[in-house]
Amino acid sequence: MNPLDRRFMQIADALRETNPWTNNEWLCRPDVVAAKDLLLVRANMAPGHCHPFHYHPHREEIIYVIYGRAEQWVGDDYRILSAGEMAHIPPGTIHATYNPHKEPLVFLAILSPAVLPDAKAADPDPVDVGTQEPWASLRKLKGLAQCVWDGGKQLA
Repeated sequence: MNPLDRRFMQIADALRETNPWTNNEWLCRPDVVAAKDLLLVRANMAPGHCHPFHYHPHREEIIYVIYGRAEQWVGDDYRILSAGEMAHIPPGTIHATYNPHKEPLVFLAILSPAVLPDAKAADPDPVDVGTQEPWASLRKLKGLAQCVWDGGKQLA
């Protein structure tokens, strides 16, 4: 179906993508529906996994937990978020999502805008800073467990 004509997205039609952090189900992006202002992905994160510290230079983001618990970082502060809770991340703000728990984590990541102006569209997104200080040592200094994928390398 032409994305310009699609008004509904059922889970069977989601675009599936696997990366080192999560198994993603894209429900809203310009190649799926006629969206220029919103991106929506349902992310499924296994126990012990994480999306290490990074930022989106030109997009704001909401992380909304559906199932499980997220150790959600915004800057150098974190909270444990449960189902129904969220974090707002302004553009350019370093953040990370960790799942140090024994149960899977399912969350929605909502980003805006979906389509960037031409002058910004070629900029890397996301920008990984997980191997740079202070981000590379921040969790360790707080006595938190390392994740399966940390510092840009597979650990388990």
